[in-house]
Amino acid sequence: MARQKTIFVCQNCGYKAPKWLGRCPDCSMWNSFVEELTEIGDQDRRRRPHLLDTPQRIDRVAIDKELRHKTGLREFDRTLGGGVVPGSLVLIGGDPGIGKSTLILQVVHRLAQQGLRTLYISGEESVQQIKMRAQRLSADSSELYLLSGTCLEDVIDRLDELTPRIIVVDSIQTIFTESLSSAPGSIGQVREVTSRLMNLAKGSNRALFLIGHVTKDGAIAGPKVLEHLVDTVLYFEGDGSHMYRILRSVKNRYGPTNEIGVFEMMDNGLEEVGNPSRIFLEERATDVSGSVVISCMEGSRPLLVEIQALVCSSSLAIPRRTTIGVDPNRVSLLAAVLAKRGGVHLSDKDIFINVAGGIKIDEPAIDLGIISTIASSFLNKPIARNTVTFGEVGLSGEVRGVSQAELRLKEAVKLGFSRSLLSKKSIQTLKRKMDIELIGVSSIQELLEVLF
Repeated sequence: MARQKTIFVCQNCGYKAPKWLGRCPDCSMWNSFVEELTEIGDQDRRRRPHLLDTPQRIDRVAIDKELRHKTGLREFDRTLGGGVVPGSLVLIGGDPGIGKSTLILQVVHRLAQQGLRTLYISGEESVQQIKMRAQRLSADSSELYLLSGTCLEDVIDRLDELTPRIIVVDSIQTIFTESLSSAPGSIGQVREVTSRLMNLAKGSNRALFLIGHVTKDGAIAGPKVLEHLVDTVLYFEGDGSHMYRILRSVKNRYGPTNEIGVFEMMDNGLEEVGNPSRIFLEERATDVSGSVVISCMEGSRPLLVEIQALVCSSSLAIPRRTTIGVDPNRVSLLAAVLAKRGGVHLSDKDIFINVAGGIKIDEPAIDLGIISTIASSFLNKPIARNTVTFGEVGLSGEVRGVSQAELRLKEAVKLGFSRSLLSKKSIQTLKRKMDIELIGVSSIQELLEVLF
């Protein structure tokens, strides 16, 4: 047996110790020591693949245009940038019960139907439990194999026997290596297991899907280096009270980031939503104050969503600023701008903001919509139903242009909107005439005059 050695390293300053310490003697940081593998036996060194190739001129490097494997789920392929790339590592995170295992089982079933041998490794469920879910999803491809286990060395032996082209690990926090004595899910275990799986996938040109748990803050559990090691990071978002789920790409070496795929949770699994804008607006109320439709960009996809506001008198010493789907600090800032530049005083008012449909938006283009819906609720005057808004608002009350205005307007025209409020700068950037009334505003004073 090859001898292996482990030490404990402070993750703050790099101090090394032969045993675990509660406090680092160098930087005085508490609970910062993590077990790491520092020496590998000669037998493992001989097995290490030599991946270094001769340097090539960049203009002579050929790219295979059919490199990606299409899954058949257009929304999933969109978030990956067009399909699954062989040799890539994809990390999928999300809240417990959100549908991560259901989604990936549907994906690998479709890939197995194309003749790609697929292995689903679960450290949390038995093969019988996975089979029960597969029956509900009608996932019964003969090229889809199931394996239940948690020891990395045993898993690698099975991979050498089966030689699958697609590998799924559910979840990465349950797999451990015998090289380290720490518990499964610890920082050292997750980092070492992921590194060895990455070398395996890159060396054999296999696509690897990793499912990761998330912390109470919504971040993927484990070291941040886990997200640096993989090629693509996808977050599966949604609320248990809503039927819609959003798959968001936050990192992608093979495509654009911030792409989203929208799915609907049904009895037989997840079904993709082809036109999410229509879904988010289908139950919108009519002739009600405090409601406006905004156009936002999620990656390369324009989305129209409804923002609702409720402004009412506060009985508290410090009025509340409660938001769902948008940054509360951004709402407080815009409320201050509206009071200072627009004369709408809200210092004694509670403000509640909600993005209908459970979607989360983090884009400056929603500023104009937030300003409009707050003013509408405060004045108790509804905004015309056929109006869509987008634009950034500065601290001096000016309305600034945003990118991809033409794509946003095309989506609005497709859904039947006939009027749009946007900045004058955005109108000047349009390259063609749009079949929609364009009203340019340069300040929130002009916005209030147009709306009310």
